Amino acid sequence: MKKFSYKPLASLLLAALFMTGCSGLKRMQKHADKIQFNVTPEVLEAHGGDVAVDMNAKFPEKYFDKKATVVATPVLKYDGGEQTFESITLQGEKVEDNNKVISYVNGGSAAYKGSVKYAEAMRMGDLEIRIKASRGNKSLDFAPIKVADGVLATSTLVANYPKSVIGVQREKNTTGKYDPNIDVFQRIVPDEFMADIHYLINSSYVRGSEMKGEDLKMLKEYVKDAVAAERKELKGIDVSAYASPDGEMDWNSKLSSGREKTSGKYVKRQMKRAKVETDIATKYTPEDWEGFKELMEKSNIQDKELILRVLSMYSDPEVREKEIRNLSEAFTSVADDILPKLRRAKIVANVDLIGKTDEEIAALADVDPSKLNPAELLYAATLTEDNTKKMAIYNAATKIYSNDWRGFNNLGMVQVAEGKVDAAKASFAKADKLSPSNSIVANNMGAVALMQGDVAKAEALFGDANGAGEEVNYNLGIVEIKKGNYAKAVKYFGSNVSVNAALAKMLAGDNNGALKVLNAIENPCAKVLYVKAVVGARTAKTNLMYESLGAAAKKEAKVKAMAKSDMEFAKYFNEPKFKSIVE
Repeated sequence: MKKFSYKPLASLLLAALFMTGCSGLKRMQKHADKIQFNVTPEVLEAHGGDVAVDMNAKFPEKYFDKKATVVATPVLKYDGGEQTFESITLQGEKVEDNNKVISYVNGGSAAYKGSVKYAEAMRMGDLEIRIKASRGNKSLDFAPIKVADGVLATSTLVANYPKSVIGVQREKNTTGKYDPNIDVFQRIVPDEFMADIHYLINSSYVRGSEMKGEDLKMLKEYVKDAVAAERKELKGIDVSAYASPDGEMDWNSKLSSGREKTSGKYVKRQMKRAKVETDIATKYTPEDWEGFKELMEKSNIQDKELILRVLSMYSDPEVREKEIRNLSEAFTSVADDILPKLRRAKIVANVDLIGKTDEEIAALADVDPSKLNPAELLYAATLTEDNTKKMAIYNAATKIYSNDWRGFNNLGMVQVAEGKVDAAKASFAKADKLSPSNSIVANNMGAVALMQGDVAKAEALFGDANGAGEEVNYNLGIVEIKKGNYAKAVKYFGSNVSVNAALAKMLAGDNNGALKVLNAIENPCAKVLYVKAVVGARTAKTNLMYESLGAAAKKEAKVKAMAKSDMEFAKYFNEPKFKSIVE
């Protein structure tokens, strides 16, 4: 019997199997141009520091080998490098795996989303798909397929110059807390001195004992000093006469009117004797309920709270008096301790205390800043536009008034303006230590964080800066542009007129609104003109685009190189007029 060898047959079967595998992959490679890629947006864009891709790939019928596995990798190529997106794996119907399946007979589609961090070099590049197909232990690389251009980087035009807030001289408000909106540096400070003339019940006669009162003597000396002093000015004297709120209203009106006449006459006579010429204004109030309330609140009279409740419940003076008289025991104390003090004429001398002139303050800031109080020294820095001088003044403030946070805060502001961000950070840290939880300092520390690229930290600090001023909202607008939240940025900027406010509107789709803001900016810088050129390109206003771009290039030569690689102007790259501007 003739022996039959199976080796040739086995070899033929293996060869056939190999050819089948290779031919399937090669067929897919050959017809790869039939794969339809739909990329959104058609030109990639940078938003929030990322370049995102939203893509759909559609495979034709009888294309995808049933036993094939395809790994597709989007790659953004640009001059000097490339950035690889995350890959997606697809498989044929007979592949035993858990990837997206594409039918051989019907074809199919696959959706893809991915992103990479934006880099400036990506402004001009190509997005291509690199495909590696495999079948069994065989694999084949397809030629790269270009699917989109990149990258539109208009969002990166944000001017990253957040606003700092100056530490003002502050004073306590009525709640005892510091009010950040009050700057108490005043060259002219109002001052006053008050004295009283007290009357007997139902009398408008000024008694001799009252004329000899200590407060009236002090008032006369106060007025004389104001007239003689070089840095004081007597503004006038106010005389206000009152009757206590007991008795009939008609009688009290006549009584207080009489007291106005006698007290006014007395004051005028005293000023004439002192040879002081000034305005003397007189008035009267029939029943002094405000004075009554003030004295009651300070008293220890029994049923005080009940009496105060009567004042709040009734506005009619006769009803008030009746209800208080019904509290017979309490009214006796009121009649003895409160009412006599309200039978009076109040005399107030008004004086302006005149401080140092700007010239005097500036000179002392230069030669002997220790002779200036904190308010004057901080004010001195506002008298110059020279940042070197400002820093010298604020440095002096940090040494002379080392426990005052404002010197360190304001020094940090000038350091930010000079681009000395690390030094500013240290200054703001000292201010924060002296005044923890200060909203002004929080804003300024946030500004430094934003300039140093820490958007999350900046946003948190701006959140702590509520109440520091409108600068906080402006800074949050920059944050939202950097995060890609343009509608939020528009809200934060509000009616602000700046290149950032215009950029936010444009990125949010409001080109007309952006142009309105840009047109309102006086003495526009190169960036303002450049953004205006982008608006012109987006709205097909060619003249606006060329005019603005040309003006920007004249202000800053670097605009030319930027425009040549800006996909906003892609359709104009080959236009002679465009070339004449950017070359």
